[in-house]
Amino acid sequence: MGSVTADLVRLYADSDAVALGALVRAGEITAAELVETALSVIDRVNPKLNAVVHRLEDMARAQVEAGVPRDAPFAGVPYLLKELASMWEGAPLTNCCAWLRGVRAPADSEVTRRIKAAGFVLVGKSNAPENGWAITTEPRLYGATHNPWREDVTPGGSSGGSAAAVAAHLVPLAEASDGAGSIRVPASCCGVVGLKPSRGRVTIAPFGDFWYGGACFFCVSRTVRDTAAYLDAVAGALPGDPYTPPAPAGRWRELAERAPQRLRIGFTVTPPDGSAIDPEAVRAVQRTAHLLEGLGHVLEERNMALDAAQAWRTYTRMTPVESAALFDAMEPLVGRPVTEADVEPVTWAIIQRGRSLGAVQHATDVNALRVLSREIAADLLPYDVYITPTLTQKPRPLGYWNMNEPDLDRYNAKWTDAVFMFPFNLSGLPALSLPLHWSADGLPMGVQLVGRSGDEATLLALARVLEQEMPWRDRPPPLRV
Repeated sequence: MGSVTADLVRLYADSDAVALGALVRAGEITAAELVETALSVIDRVNPKLNAVVHRLEDMARAQVEAGVPRDAPFAGVPYLLKELASMWEGAPLTNCCAWLRGVRAPADSEVTRRIKAAGFVLVGKSNAPENGWAITTEPRLYGATHNPWREDVTPGGSSGGSAAAVAAHLVPLAEASDGAGSIRVPASCCGVVGLKPSRGRVTIAPFGDFWYGGACFFCVSRTVRDTAAYLDAVAGALPGDPYTPPAPAGRWRELAERAPQRLRIGFTVTPPDGSAIDPEAVRAVQRTAHLLEGLGHVLEERNMALDAAQAWRTYTRMTPVESAALFDAMEPLVGRPVTEADVEPVTWAIIQRGRSLGAVQHATDVNALRVLSREIAADLLPYDVYITPTLTQKPRPLGYWNMNEPDLDRYNAKWTDAVFMFPFNLSGLPALSLPLHWSADGLPMGVQLVGRSGDEATLLALARVLEQEMPWRDRPPPLRV
């Protein structure tokens, strides 16, 4: 392959995915040049970051040689798939778990087909906690991912590898997924954009459902337009999918460019479980609210009515049942049942908890979560957008969340930093973390925008305004290309 020049690296690092795709379509750069540049910068930066756990150069080069669609929006753009659940035929599928070491995806998922059609080229897979159940990224199998802003703090989780790679400019955009904040938490910790779409906005086929619509697969990026364009590329339900939010009257990228008219915006800096909040998180929301009020929007401070502590107990009693069932479903790929020695203590506790709960209890929990979903949506219905901190605290030191904890209840009780996350998984409302604040010691802290069901368009349009008024692209982390 041709040499990677310094000018090419700088162009790659300074461009978002939309811009890189446009350069390929115009013939100013080739997909092969982008792939070789991505592999080069991964080799240079990833040893300090540990964001990429599988470097898939042979697959990437073969994909380019076979031909990427030149007229696609992301033609030739290098891409990372999160090493959790998503299937790209032939790529590793370990879920960052030793039990699945050596397993490869037998086929593409539906979204992977859409990703390929959009022109992305898979150059690797990003790190995640074992089976995704952590808001840090420190799996025993692959080791900890470091935050490009400061190596001793978490990049967040479970999409920490993707967020760290995007923040460090290894790739402009990477896959992320979210069941209790796993897109938005690492977006906040790493200073990138993280949208959790509405329930059902992106099909999870071939899976029928997971966590009753609470889990979704999307991306993290560095720009609002990349996020909107990616939504255009992957959104859509399949016939028979259990959740089908309304489609907008236009493409999301175009809708994101339309500055919203006078919005009614609610905001809160009070955690709905009564836990503590860092003054920096309060300032982040208050600065954002003050700016939006100055732009002519109507702002009202109003706390959530949700009893989040009780809702979290119900949510974390529902999720182990489905997690245990997933391990049973994966058994044919491994050829034997999972054992305690195969997984980290928290994972084993989740499996055992799931297997211990009866069908009646599970049905009761699902019904309770459905009721909570309606209550949350109704509580926030007066607002076009609702603003909260993403996390209530700055990024924690590595090791703070420890999956060696065998007591599942004690482990779950430490998730109070992310109390503003899971309510929008169980309610299905779209929620977007933006990098709008940095702490006094230089760590990013996200602000979360929550929309009405199915209304990603308003979120993206408001986010685009905030991107212009409170720009973050000119503030790169110390560890980057």
